Amino acid sequence: MPLATRTAGSKIIVGAHVSAAGGVHNSVLNSVHIGGNAFALFLKSRAKWANPPMDPDHCAQFLSNCKEHHYSAHEHVVPHASYLINLANPAKDRATQAYDAFLDDLDRCHRLGIRLYNFHPGNCVASASMDEGISHIAAQLNKAHADPSSGSVVTLLETMATGGNTIGGTFEHLASVIDQVKDKTRVGVCLDTCHVFAAGYDLRTPDAFTDTVTKFDQVIGLKYLHALHVNDSKAPFGSGRDLHARIGTGFLGLRAFWNLVNEPRLWGLPMVLETPIEVKDAGGKSTEDKGIWAREIKMLESLVGMDIESKEFKTLDAELQAEGKSERERIQDQVDRKKAKDDKAKEAKTKKGRGKSKKKEESESGD
Repeated sequence: MPLATRTAGSKIIVGAHVSAAGGVHNSVLNSVHIGGNAFALFLKSRAKWANPPMDPDHCAQFLSNCKEHHYSAHEHVVPHASYLINLANPAKDRATQAYDAFLDDLDRCHRLGIRLYNFHPGNCVASASMDEGISHIAAQLNKAHADPSSGSVVTLLETMATGGNTIGGTFEHLASVIDQVKDKTRVGVCLDTCHVFAAGYDLRTPDAFTDTVTKFDQVIGLKYLHALHVNDSKAPFGSGRDLHARIGTGFLGLRAFWNLVNEPRLWGLPMVLETPIEVKDAGGKSTEDKGIWAREIKMLESLVGMDIESKEFKTLDAELQAEGKSERERIQDQVDRKKAKDDKAKEAKTKKGRGKSKKKEESESGD
């Protein structure tokens, strides 16, 4: 039985990343179970390169289930690519392996009537610069878009949380990829709230939220925003750490999500929860409580139009912040200790450099 009834007529289209165990057709029923109006899934194993072809019966049942339960596979289903795929790697064997897996996913989307497909842009390898990695992603996308098996599927670059060699940690990275894609109708962005927050884009106050949306529009263009991953963050602002938290319990807080769901330009886009649903039973064993997603979906829908000065909002905000307090403090302590360690190492390196310079000056002076 469904844990929650799906909301009809909501201005936001929200759901979660559900399981497709046993076949892609089961993802539809798993979304119905939690009362979702949108959903994500893995089209095959996320941790293996070799996967059997999609079962034609599963494909037909997926289409039938979508029709029966009134889901638009074209608009509100957003599969997630395997974490193994790295389109930025130029090494021939690795590039071929990643591309083949990527194109296979696009073919599956096309056969399922799915238009939107989300993937992590990738990581640069030591032998390539950031610009080279970005250009390689664009070249792989152009190749895939030109293949008839990909249909008209729109490939969505996901915003990422980390810097370093990870592509997607800045809006400029994604804009650069899009700029090099030939068919602009076949490329877009999936914005992950946890990721952008960790990467240094704030969403917590009305002004901060407006600034981030404005920057996205200026750098990338809101016309390229096709989907969102809706997650709070266990890690603090600008930490570069990808740690999802339940809505309202993390450093983003409930106000950030009020800002999100009350932004008219985002209404109608699929919003997909990837929040943790693991809980421990009386014996300490971890189990999944899908009721968490069901409740979060209803909560996000209820925030649309809610008065943030109301007792209802303030009470809910306080309860959720209290629930996540210990985890926020634990991660903040990790971040603080790492920063102190990094600062100490930087200071030692600076002193060592000064010492070498002084010795060199003394040596030259002695000559």
